[in-house]
Amino acid sequence: MFNYIPPIDDYRFLLTEVLGFDRAMADIGKEVDADLAAAVLEEAGRMCAERLHPLNRHGDEEGSRLVGDKVETPAGFAEAWRDFAAAGWASLSAAPEHGGQGLPFILQLWLDEMMAAANLSFGLFPGLTRGACEAIAAHADQALKATYLPPMVSGEWTGAMALTESGAGTDLALLKTKAVPQQDGSYQVTGQKIFISSGDHDFGGNIVHLVLARLPDAPAGVKGISLFLVPKFLPDADGGFTVRNALSVGALEKKMGIHAQPTCVMNYDGATGWLVGEANRGLAAMFTMMNAERLMVGIQGLGIAGAAYQQASGYAKERLQGRSADGARNPVAIIEHADVRRMLLNIRAFVEAGRALAGWTALQLDRAHHHPDASERARADALVALLTPVVKAGFTDFGFESAVQAQQVFGGHGYIREWGMEQYVRDARIAQIYEGTNGVQAMDLVGRKLPLADGAVVEGFFDLIAADLAAAEGLAIAERTREALALLRATTASLRGAGIDAAGAAAVDYLRFFALVAMGWMWTRMAVAAQETDSPLHEAKRAVADYFAARMLPQSQGLAASIASGEGSIMALAADAF
Repeated sequence: MFNYIPPIDDYRFLLTEVLGFDRAMADIGKEVDADLAAAVLEEAGRMCAERLHPLNRHGDEEGSRLVGDKVETPAGFAEAWRDFAAAGWASLSAAPEHGGQGLPFILQLWLDEMMAAANLSFGLFPGLTRGACEAIAAHADQALKATYLPPMVSGEWTGAMALTESGAGTDLALLKTKAVPQQDGSYQVTGQKIFISSGDHDFGGNIVHLVLARLPDAPAGVKGISLFLVPKFLPDADGGFTVRNALSVGALEKKMGIHAQPTCVMNYDGATGWLVGEANRGLAAMFTMMNAERLMVGIQGLGIAGAAYQQASGYAKERLQGRSADGARNPVAIIEHADVRRMLLNIRAFVEAGRALAGWTALQLDRAHHHPDASERARADALVALLTPVVKAGFTDFGFESAVQAQQVFGGHGYIREWGMEQYVRDARIAQIYEGTNGVQAMDLVGRKLPLADGAVVEGFFDLIAADLAAAEGLAIAERTREALALLRATTASLRGAGIDAAGAAAVDYLRFFALVAMGWMWTRMAVAAQETDSPLHEAKRAVADYFAARMLPQSQGLAASIASGEGSIMALAADAF
């Protein structure tokens, strides 16, 4: 297996030549320039490559274990977490008022990419903690913020999200966990949750669970759900957190992948908790965390794809098999074979465009939080809302496909454990499922996000793309993307007011179509920037942009045709005939 190489040169190219990082920071009043950002990413990449990647394979093989009532993570994970927190990586983008460094979110998202590439199981610990912090910061009262945010931001404590129950997955209206108010203002939380990532571990410190539950007088359905902060340890008489709360791990889920990540069945047996936000408004509060996690999960698909590409391209340049195209040489490195190059280019074309789109989205998120103009904040926030399901579902679909193609490059060696490729496939698969399955994300895009502001948000996004395409006259990638965008606009118009079956039939294809056009936009911006010089990086950008235009964007025509066919063929077969 090859060592992981952080994509620092690509980050620097995007910061300085594609995304206009310095100007974006000036707009929001942050005193961070591209040189500082690249230096932070370089140090983060070193940590991922030297500290986290070496733990990845044995973490998968050893897995987390439940020993008695305690979770034990694989050897080296607890020490790596303490080093990670001590170096300040847990607090990178958190608000300074809670002890964070307040650095731009683009650095956080690209750190997430490198962590996913190096060690996906480890990366879930800081990602879930950050999401819990965002929900607490946005919705909890000042006392809870003051008590819980500083140690969580620093990494002394961690966080987890407890939504799912055995009978209530996507349909949270069915959840049964109860919360009973106590005279001191706290609540007793009782119920069982499943699939709880980072639910327990052996890192030391507290673990803060955000738990969805119902109050005794709560209305039925999702309108009767509240959110509660339930810590593993409660304060003692001296103010230390040493008193064990009434929550426990009932089991660890036996999973296809991410074996080092402790995915827990959690039992809450009258555990003490505190209300976060308003009673019966817990779902809105939890969505603050879930939307943050959905971006992170999309980046997991991107990170896995990038790591798998590195392994496959390295192998393809060394593995000797077959004759050269002219028959004169035998054997040759398999990188010379057209089909191997096709697979590698499919992955690379996604990874580099996805990385750029992730960076652009992150800049919009910072703009939504920090721009001095309220109208600009609202506009940026709407764009992030629009793109969140695209990043989550699009990136994880392409990410899984990329992991499978990278495995295929290895032939039989990809199917055995020695080279590590089968772990990428297993690990990548969960990202299409958790934090809202990709079908649900597609329905969110079509059913909720396209109608935002009566369609003005999506049309405004399309206008942004069109403006950049118009400025790239003569480039093949711009022309092909312009054609795909016109088709996407027409398809979008055809879905307005669609019924539930029509929307459901179209949603997954539509999201992929949308993602392809967004990536074509990013490739256009990169190709324009790459016209300036003939450095190896710029030459490669131009070549991969042409590949994306010629071999991947044409998928949009088939997707449009599939969407236009409607729901008839899907709904025709009677349910009992399946």
